[in-house]
Amino acid sequence: MGLIVEERTGEVMVWTLDRPDRLNALPDLEDGEAFATACDAVNADPSIRCVVLTGAGRAFSAGGDLKAMKDRRDLFEGSGAAIRERYRRVVHRIVRALYGLEVPLVTAVNGPAMGLGCDIAGLGDIRIASDRASFGVPFMKLGIIPGDGGSWLLPRNIGYARAAELLFTARSIDAATADQWGLVNRVVPHETLMEEAMRTADQIAAQPPQALRMAKTLLRQGRDMNFDQMLELSAAMQALAHLTDDHIEGVTAVLEKRSGEFTGN
Repeated sequence: MGLIVEERTGEVMVWTLDRPDRLNALPDLEDGEAFATACDAVNADPSIRCVVLTGAGRAFSAGGDLKAMKDRRDLFEGSGAAIRERYRRVVHRIVRALYGLEVPLVTAVNGPAMGLGCDIAGLGDIRIASDRASFGVPFMKLGIIPGDGGSWLLPRNIGYARAAELLFTARSIDAATADQWGLVNRVVPHETLMEEAMRTADQIAAQPPQALRMAKTLLRQGRDMNFDQMLELSAAMQALAHLTDDHIEGVTAVLEKRSGEFTGN
């Protein structure tokens, strides 16, 4: 069985990291391909409107395999140049694939999310945590730095000062602190985590799929664009949205005081 177990419910795809005996440690050498394949399939399927990502067992993902690091094998084998290339081919492929996912991603953080696991959780557009979740980027403890782009992502999620505190102290935070810091949208009882994640995903999936993907693109691109660039991109995408059948259905539904039924056309 591969790393990612897929289960589709209507227009929602659920991905479960299925390596519970190792606390869903990441990455093995084939994991970049696994994430890229899963994301490419969703991007190519207009009938999928949202993805939920969670972990099997008691962890979301404990991050890197410390035994492999100590033994300098797998991802960590060989020269500095070889290790760098594996980071680019495996670790970076994971985060690039998730960042490039065209539909909204809900991360349902069911337990510890550490290192790469924390940054993968942070790639969710909406992040819902179990009250058993915890978060950390303990790279300093290991004498290394975030090799997964986390030093770019984390300050954008929680601000520079809090990102610096997490990284420089190597401490972890509980779900309540993550909620206070804005790392997650909300914390729910562990037993209701997937119910809440699926409720949110279903609300997302009820929206017009073309406009949904364009809206996500605007939010992501807006992180690095200036205001004038965003206005130009918004005008271009808005023009396309106005020409869809779903736009007319949405307007009609509001006028008729009913919920819209969107087909993606």
